[in-house]
Formats: sequence, structure tokens, C-alpha cells
Amino acid sequence: MALTSTQRQAKYRANRSTAGDNGERRLSTWVSTSALMALKRLTAHANTTQRDMIERLLLEEDQSVIDSLCSNDEELNKYIG
Repeated sequence: MALTSTQRQAKYRANRSTAGDNGERRLSTWVSTSALMALKRLTAHANTTQRDMIERLLLEEDQSVIDSLCSNDEELNKYIG
């Protein structure tokens, strides 16, 4: 018997947690109009997707914080969790 759209979508989402190098997680949120327009400008400028740009910005900022804490093991451990 063929799967319904709902069943196919559920199966797809269930497999995302193990996709890629270390799995993927769903992010759903509301942002301000100005933030969305900035995201659209950034993605157009970089000729990339919104997903790629969000991931890039998050990982760059995370690395910046880690670099700033590298001389303080206690704070770094607290940040890393």
C-alpha cells in the first residue's frame, strides 16, 4: 500500500536526525522583517541559500566566541556545556 503524504513527510523528518555528518535539526522561528530582508540581501550577495547563510553566520559567531574564550578554560567549558 502506498504511503500518504503525511506518512512520507513523517518518514523524511525522522531520517533527518541522522543525515549528513552529525544529523540535522528542524528550526522554525519568526524573525523581524528587517532581519529577513537582511538575510535575503546576504544570500543574494553570496549567491547561496538562506539555510547556508544562517548556518554560516551561526558557526562563524560560535567560533568567534570560542576563540575569545580559549585562554579561559573555565569560561570555555561553561560555554561548551
